[in-house]
Amino acid sequence: MTGDGGRGTFKPEIEIVTIDGPAGSGKSTISKMLARRLGYFYLDTGAMYRAVALQARRTAADLKDQRTLASLCGGMDLHFESDAGVTRIFIGREDVSREIRSPEMDLLSSRISAVREVRESMTGLQRRIAAKGRVVAEGRDMGTVVFPGAKHKFFLTASPEVRAKRRYLERLERGESIRPEDVLRELLQRDDQDSRRAVAPLTPAPDAVMIDTTAPGPEEIVEIMLAQITGRGGESP
Repeated sequence: MTGDGGRGTFKPEIEIVTIDGPAGSGKSTISKMLARRLGYFYLDTGAMYRAVALQARRTAADLKDQRTLASLCGGMDLHFESDAGVTRIFIGREDVSREIRSPEMDLLSSRISAVREVRESMTGLQRRIAAKGRVVAEGRDMGTVVFPGAKHKFFLTASPEVRAKRRYLERLERGESIRPEDVLRELLQRDDQDSRRAVAPLTPAPDAVMIDTTAPGPEEIVEIMLAQITGRGGESP
């Protein structure tokens, strides 16, 4: 995988929707639903950083060594494959979709994503994947850095308690034994890391539609987004 240093440009006329927001805001569920409704490709950029974090752990890479991390990114065959409507992420021929969904990768990916060389490499790859358009791109800097010219941008948020409860239930479904208070602590730590980093911090694009997902269900939110995209109007809850 080679990056273009993030220097590639995004053409506004290409059909793309960006959905940004913090952990537990409902980005993944809503992005997948919206992509299916539009018939677009779902680009899970968070999975890309998690995959880099996984590879860094496997190779015992020094997270403070920018050259090492840049070389690691450049040597990875990182790509997505879709089958029966399910998109999975691969390193070479290995499906790492499940392995990257651990609390360790959650926090480690936040640290990895703060490294400029990693960010530039991933930005270049994300732009190449979306070059043909018809993409719903989910992440934390899609509307601000990666696709600033996107016509349709959304930023999701919710109260920390609601977001932590969602993550807690997700982890229970994966068979983890975890306390709710630990999930909330980790989520707040991730929020702090993402918002304070110098490179592409988590922040809404000035022209993004803000949607609070604390109360409404994902179906209602997707309908609001579709109304915005198709020009039918729609008010954020």
